Amino acid sequence: MASLKVDKMNHYIMKELSLILRDEVKDPALRMCTVTSVSCTNDMSVAKVYVTFMKNQGKGLRALERCKGFIRSQLARRLKIRKCPELIFKVDESLEYGNRIEELIKNLGNLK
Repeated sequence: MASLKVDKMNHYIMKELSLILRDEVKDPALRMCTVTSVSCTNDMSVAKVYVTFMKNQGKGLRALERCKGFIRSQLARRLKIRKCPELIFKVDESLEYGNRIEELIKNLGNLK
């Protein structure tokens, strides 16, 4: 179970990354990128950043990897901690999963 400090840092990193992606990163592949959640390790050395893309997910993920150094340097300027966590970007598939479950349930209702 994550501590309150880690939970606060997760929320703060999510907010700041969203602002950085919106205002600082100029890559057009990241225009439709949304940060859905952040999960830091207890020692805050690594942060898994879950993102979704409106379109072209593969291109967007490659763009994030290209910009990772710039994004991390911008984040380090905004965080009030000694060492900025390493960023690991992952595609958040929970929305797709939820939509698929909803579709299956809807189809079950049509069988009657």
